[in-house]
Amino acid sequence: MLNRKGASWRSATWWRANWFHLLVHGLALWPLAHILWDLAWGSFLVDPVGEILTRTGRASLNLLVLSLACTPFYTLTGFAPLLRARRTSGLYAFLYVALHFLTFAGLDYGFDLRMLWEAVFYQRYVIVGFIAGLILLALAITSTRGWQRRLGKGWKRLQRLVYLANVLAVLHFAWLLKEPRQALPYVAAVAVLLALRVPALARAVGRARRRSVKGSASQVSD
Repeated sequence: MLNRKGASWRSATWWRANWFHLLVHGLALWPLAHILWDLAWGSFLVDPVGEILTRTGRASLNLLVLSLACTPFYTLTGFAPLLRARRTSGLYAFLYVALHFLTFAGLDYGFDLRMLWEAVFYQRYVIVGFIAGLILLALAITSTRGWQRRLGKGWKRLQRLVYLANVLAVLHFAWLLKEPRQALPYVAAVAVLLALRVPALARAVGRARRRSVKGSASQVSD
């Protein structure tokens, strides 16, 4: 009986500690599950390659912006699981970028190197998307603790390239659209999130949050 209670308590503790991370995994995997479901049921009747490119590209952009949002939202809320979600969402963003590129190179161009060279280096929206993908590849490879130890202080400087990757990904999306104004929500989101990374502004937000917490604590004690 005691063992059962102890196991139940440990299980409840584990769920409380990991529910948010599990939610992030579920939300990140949903676009892939949706693509596989539609492929299995033959829902892509008109342009399956174009549909997969659109969905993987949109998923990678959403997750990339989410990874950028984690630190500012942690500063605003103090919700520690956001820091863990930053790495997870960044790695899932790379997963969708890899699927996006493989679909583009394999299904769209049949891995024809000559045609790929022309497609990548003669269209500006593909160039910036390709550079963003290479940045995410480097960040994904060096995301482990082993690389963090090997690179030392340089690891943080390397990880800051995610800011450039966000800008390039939004630019890729905007240039790809027939109506670039549809990208404005992403432009606004990335601009605000980058502004919140400015040290002076980040410190001001942190101080405001701490004052708010202290004020709430004093009201409770009263």
